[in-house]
Amino acid sequence: MNFTLKQLRYVEAAGRCGSITDAAELLSISQSSITAAIDALEQTLGFDLFIRMPAKGIQPTPSGMDALGHIRNYLEQTNHLDSDLRSIGGQPVGALRLACYVTTAPHVLPLMLKGFVRDQPGIRVELAEGDMVSVVEQLLEGSVDLACTYNSTLPEQVSFTPLFSAPPYAIISAEDSLAAKSSVTLAELAERPMIVLDLPFGRDYYTDLFYSRGLRPTIAHSTRSSEIVRALAAGGFGFSILNIRAREAGRPEYVCLPIKDPIPAIDFGIVSVAGVRHPRIVQAFLDHCAKLSSRGIFDELMVKQSTSARK
Repeated sequence: MNFTLKQLRYVEAAGRCGSITDAAELLSISQSSITAAIDALEQTLGFDLFIRMPAKGIQPTPSGMDALGHIRNYLEQTNHLDSDLRSIGGQPVGALRLACYVTTAPHVLPLMLKGFVRDQPGIRVELAEGDMVSVVEQLLEGSVDLACTYNSTLPEQVSFTPLFSAPPYAIISAEDSLAAKSSVTLAELAERPMIVLDLPFGRDYYTDLFYSRGLRPTIAHSTRSSEIVRALAAGGFGFSILNIRAREAGRPEYVCLPIKDPIPAIDFGIVSVAGVRHPRIVQAFLDHCAKLSSRGIFDELMVKQSTSARK
């Protein structure tokens, strides 16, 4: 092998950043070190990894794209090997890289991590976030070990471990006449302006609840932030539908109401690459979350459906 692990890390960083300058800054090394690593690997492989574009950075060639995928997989395996070797005879040590769907992260991560960080002091947790598409992409690219998200349209290359089922619920101003009810129907909601969470899969999921029943919601506001959704609902600008209830002190400005219509809940859980052996760090986190799920720790995040809705 005519290249080193260090060179592979330099090349991978350049491909990830799309810039030799940015990769050098990220790794706190000189640009010439990045360039030398790329040149050495290209000479060894016999083909170009990148197209140099003046003032625009670098762009992987088709062969370079394939090579970067293999390099990332190899680097991930070496990171896991390092952690496993250092964990022999004791608790797991190293870094767990965890991505989480951005709207759920503030609510699920504190529940997941509190006991884990306490019980596994040798593990450092590195967090990333994104929409339901990007967190899975991060997983498949090898930039994270696990992704926490809903089981919506997951690709075949991944495995899903459910933690809890989250039925959709309505969020509406406490001053709205519907707020006095114990539950609402989609038909009742459709008479009011809708605030929609405008993220990949999210917008279609929430609006299709109405369209599939012959109802046409009036979308008055859209946002990519679930916190803005809650703020607008509290301000009386309309209703919205979410799946996870915020973990916060009492908010008298809005209420969370179960939906009477029979709507299947969607599962939230942990996504991993299918068909691979998990390193000790990853398995420790999966085991920890399974225990939390069996103890009902996540129940506080759900607005339970009415009895009629579950029939």
